[in-house]
Amino acid sequence: MQKMAELLGLRDECGEGTSGALALAGSCLADNRLNLDVYPDGCCRFLQLFKEQREEVVQVEFLRLSSNDCLLDTALGSLPHLKHLKSLVLKGGHARDEFGSYQHGSLTNLPPDLGNLRCLTHLDLSFNRLSTLPSCILHLPSLRGLLVSHNSLVTLPEDFGCLSKLTFFSAMKNQLKDLPQSIGELSMLQDLDLSENALELLPDEIGNLHNCKELDLSGNCLLSIPDSLANLKSLRQLHLHSNLLVTVPASLARLPNLSRLDLQNNCLRALPAEIQALPFVHVRGNPLGETEPSLQADKSITRRLQRLFLESGEGSFTVTSEGCRVVLDSGIHFYFPPGAASDPVRICFRSLTPDPQWVKLRHHDVLLSKVLELQPHGIQFQQEVQIWLPYISPQTPHQHEVVVRTFSGQSWSDLRTRVKRKRKSKKCVAHCCVLHFSWFLVVSRLVQNECRVPAEGTLLFSSVDPNIKVIFPPGVTKEPRSVKLQVLPVSAEEIEEITANAECRASPLLYLSQDSTVDFLKPVRIQLPLPPGVTGLNLDRSRLHILHGDLEGQTWNDITSEVVLEFTHLYAVFEVTHFSWYWLWYTTKTYIGGIAKKVYERLRLYQVNFIALQRKKDPEQVLLQCVPKHKVDPVLKKLQDRYRGPEPSDMVEMFEGEQFFAAFERGISIDMDRPDCVDGRLSFTFYSHLKNMKEIYVTSPVDRKGQAVKGQVSFYRGAVPDSIPEEASRRRKGPDSLWLATLPIKLPQLKPRWDENPGPLYGFSFPPLNLGNAETGYLTQANLLSIARRVGADWQSIGLNLGLTYQQIERIGYNNREDLNKQILDMLFSWAQQNSEDPDCVSKLITAMKESGRQDIAEEVEAIIELGRQKYSESIRRVGLEQESSTEDSAIAM
Repeated sequence: MQKMAELLGLRDECGEGTSGALALAGSCLADNRLNLDVYPDGCCRFLQLFKEQREEVVQVEFLRLSSNDCLLDTALGSLPHLKHLKSLVLKGGHARDEFGSYQHGSLTNLPPDLGNLRCLTHLDLSFNRLSTLPSCILHLPSLRGLLVSHNSLVTLPEDFGCLSKLTFFSAMKNQLKDLPQSIGELSMLQDLDLSENALELLPDEIGNLHNCKELDLSGNCLLSIPDSLANLKSLRQLHLHSNLLVTVPASLARLPNLSRLDLQNNCLRALPAEIQALPFVHVRGNPLGETEPSLQADKSITRRLQRLFLESGEGSFTVTSEGCRVVLDSGIHFYFPPGAASDPVRICFRSLTPDPQWVKLRHHDVLLSKVLELQPHGIQFQQEVQIWLPYISPQTPHQHEVVVRTFSGQSWSDLRTRVKRKRKSKKCVAHCCVLHFSWFLVVSRLVQNECRVPAEGTLLFSSVDPNIKVIFPPGVTKEPRSVKLQVLPVSAEEIEEITANAECRASPLLYLSQDSTVDFLKPVRIQLPLPPGVTGLNLDRSRLHILHGDLEGQTWNDITSEVVLEFTHLYAVFEVTHFSWYWLWYTTKTYIGGIAKKVYERLRLYQVNFIALQRKKDPEQVLLQCVPKHKVDPVLKKLQDRYRGPEPSDMVEMFEGEQFFAAFERGISIDMDRPDCVDGRLSFTFYSHLKNMKEIYVTSPVDRKGQAVKGQVSFYRGAVPDSIPEEASRRRKGPDSLWLATLPIKLPQLKPRWDENPGPLYGFSFPPLNLGNAETGYLTQANLLSIARRVGADWQSIGLNLGLTYQQIERIGYNNREDLNKQILDMLFSWAQQNSEDPDCVSKLITAMKESGRQDIAEEVEAIIELGRQKYSESIRRVGLEQESSTEDSAIAM
């Protein structure tokens, strides 16, 4: 035992094994148990024990190891020698990543010899990286409990039913899409948890689980459940919430032992009378009472629905009373059920760049999509319209959830949202149902738990950290009110890095809100876990502080002396009467408010770098981008074949939704008018999951015929100001400086431009051109010349996408075979002359550029058109026609 203490690292500071160390070492093997998952180097200690105390270790019956341990694979090789092993735990989740989220373990498989453990009855492989179930598991004849939750399993083996003694199986939070028929052979199974997977259908054989007492199928994609579930005579609890169920069999009401049936948050519009009569059925969150055809009829109607596939450039479609499905080129889907619109209605849509003055993100929100505007605003549909919005998968930890947010004209609110990943494209989509059209976007927010507080009181706890609870006693309120709870875990490593103090620790950050402005009539009890490393046994109360923050997190007040603190071994409990931010800190510092504010702000900041690259074939085309630090290398690797430029800027920190702008300096200016450009300064908004990138064309008023121009682009914090002080480009330090970074831009010696001579262009002479119309903006001859300068060697593919034939392309190439410039001009202006009367010619040009891989030119054309549209609207407003036009539209609508 002395040697066991040494191997476990339990010697005292003098190097001698104390009696306490011996006792603890003995406890590790008490009752043949070896719990090493609590040690960071647990696998190393196991290997040492196995080497030096083999006779004792092979007698172990209960073993726990962390799969976050780097020596796990080595330790696995020794496990088949533990012939007496009854319980094996190889869980992940013992380490946290930089966001404080529990890290999955490294386990992807098990050694085949593990199937020889004939005595093994309990196996826990949760929080790992299993994509398939290790085959050796099927050879464990005594296995009764199997946990594989929080992995990446897509399917279960077809012969999974051979585990005939299994009584408990949990595979929650995987990616299971179906179940093998053999699951019905698990005749002894009592508890089956398949929640939060991707199940769409259940095999009828699931009804053969006659001993099953609890079945959890919540959080899947089930449209229906088999009638065979009525055969589960032992079933006590059936969880079916958060699926897509449109019906449930009435036979469930005849289950003799059923005491809980959870059908919340489905698509049930009607329930069998037998189900409605059950006192323990939960149906909140279903559209009950709304009429709908039977399931079979609904499927036949869906098959007959008109399908509309809209291409780029189309901005509207018509919905009739027959309903339809609509797919936009951006991946957005709509489903208008029959009868949703009583009369034909024209739906207009467009994608908008988020404006931070309008799109107000809450703290810790992450924007995942652009804004979708649907018109007519406020139109009332007779039935809910379903919308699927694609979004960028967030790199956020488990404490975040994805929701669709909509704007009512006054404020933003969150819709009930379902998310799923498409099977083929692997893209993420957010699904919601609405009765009105307005503006929509997708955000990632802190997970929100909500409850209704009645006069009798209730309990609310966090799904992110169930140890955080809010207890509302009886008489806490006269009228029921809604309460919301959000939690932001903060790791000890984050606190130490920000504060540079290893002794500072903090609990998860708790935010509470309610829909009433009146304080509670009685104190509300809040339970928070003690900061990491602190327990009731080693707690120094003088170092513990309860902080209360304002809504914006700008002011943090120490209220420790104002509340009564109670402690258990793991928790702190206190009472409050009003809601906001609450934070439990453990530190030797006396003034903690300033430190908490600093940490809170840093938790909201992103580390970013700026890049400024010039296209190799056309150095006047400059790409500017603000990139999160962890994405810089992949972005540069993707661009290196077409662009060159200086190294990225030094790292700076920015908030989600923060504005900044770029200014070209030292002899370089922007070459064209843009809606986002004011006096040569280009505005940006940083969103961590959207592309903060713009491509522009620059020029120089300096004579470049004799030499190149060495200029720069500087990035400044804030919105574009009316003017920048002359010394701004020289001032680089100081607390009041807005400057973020500066990168060099070099324009080479100027070559003769096509538009310097107002006469015929390379032998071509065309009459003046105006493509488009006054309302949407024209493309003039000068605009086409500017576009032609950018085309280069892509002119043939662009010409083909514009509709020119191969013969025309070959003729243009042959006639101008000595000069690329002439080939481009001949192609572009020939097309323009042929299509000058086509009102959609500009949108066709934009589409052709995109299809040819020239997104940069497409964006330039779109910018020209947008600027023309703005100028047209301003001219209409000046002459007073806009109001008259709106009045006429209203009259027509009426």
